[in-house]
Amino acid sequence: MPNHLDQKRLKSAKLALFVIFFTQAFAAITTLPRIPELIDQIGVNFAEWGAIIGFAGLGSLLPLVFTNKLVNRFGTSPVIKISAIAISLVLMSLAWITNPILFFIAYTLQSFAFSTFNIALNSQAVMFQKKLGKVLLGSFHGSWSIGAAVSAAVSGVLATFLPLWQHLVIVAILVFIAFQLSGNYLLSPAEDGHEAEKPKAGDKKASWLATPGYLWFLSLGLFAGMWPELVMMEWSAVFSRDVLQLEAGRGALPYTVFVAAMIVGRFSVVHITKRIHFSTMSQWGGLIGSVMMSIGVFWPAAIVANGDVSTLADRVDAALTVQVVFFALAGLGIASMVPSFYSAAGDIRGLTTAQALSRMSLANALMMMLAKVIMGALAEGPGLEAAFVFPIASFLAAGIIAGVVVKKSKKLRAENASAYPPTGPISAIDA
Repeated sequence: MPNHLDQKRLKSAKLALFVIFFTQAFAAITTLPRIPELIDQIGVNFAEWGAIIGFAGLGSLLPLVFTNKLVNRFGTSPVIKISAIAISLVLMSLAWITNPILFFIAYTLQSFAFSTFNIALNSQAVMFQKKLGKVLLGSFHGSWSIGAAVSAAVSGVLATFLPLWQHLVIVAILVFIAFQLSGNYLLSPAEDGHEAEKPKAGDKKASWLATPGYLWFLSLGLFAGMWPELVMMEWSAVFSRDVLQLEAGRGALPYTVFVAAMIVGRFSVVHITKRIHFSTMSQWGGLIGSVMMSIGVFWPAAIVANGDVSTLADRVDAALTVQVVFFALAGLGIASMVPSFYSAAGDIRGLTTAQALSRMSLANALMMMLAKVIMGALAEGPGLEAAFVFPIASFLAAGIIAGVVVKKSKKLRAENASAYPPTGPISAIDA
């Protein structure tokens, strides 16, 4: 099929991408309010839970090696549709697994499937963007964030009256249908231009040993900026239940508000960066956001613990109100973090942007696995309140690192501002 596609075809492919990014987030976040229930179901403590979700991240590394090869051979849409089947099946299976080892295996398979899906989906989005001649990655990833917020809210409601197995089965079936129907309207292998993306004979790859130290510095910033968001995703519902004594329905509200504010911030990036440097936005977001997150964690906990004031129900209501307000402000602060560090990777001399992003992604994945284990150990040992010092300190560190990036980066193009939020960059491990 010729490279030029008519407007009707482009419009249908664009809508399909928006739906699939939204659905991907809905599937990924649907277990959030049920995490405390899943922990009880497999009978593990917080340290063991942290180890399970941490080392399950190994499943996301292998696709970095081979997914681009699959895309180069078969195109993007077949890889997306097949990996979507695995996502739906694993999501459904989580409701019945009671053995920690089997749960770890399932979670690892889920990481594997999401990583494969994500790389192929982002590849399709980039290829579509090239055909359209407009920067749309920020909007596609904005759709992901909207899906995450909607999923947290809907799942919080479902958790109040549906058993876990019914919740996950219903969602798994619905996302499977959405993935497959929308997948039919994606760019086909004949349309997506994957043949042109194949490496040419004689292309040289920069050695890992020759990677500039500044790239590893950016990788540290990327981890620091992404970690608070992942903690909110994986631990906020547990914090709501065990510290604020909230039921599952309202326990999902703090994350819902956090990610909703992040959506507002992410869609504002392009306009704000017309006035200030992108990394300056992240610098102030980290400095202010870390304070907001601190208040959102420790003040509500203190309100609930103060048994001399009012009734427990009133204290819980007040604590939830305070947390929602300050987590919303923290969500605004973190909005620009990840895309700003990915954008800064475009300034690395001696590496293509793809190589830089690939190496940052691998370094970040390894740091995330270790961090999840540490977070679980902190939650089990000193406690959940103390454990949240880790992401708060990370938030602050991201702002400080962004300040260094401001001095080193001359200018970042506005069209790259929100190209790579934490739904995952297009990445592959290169030799």
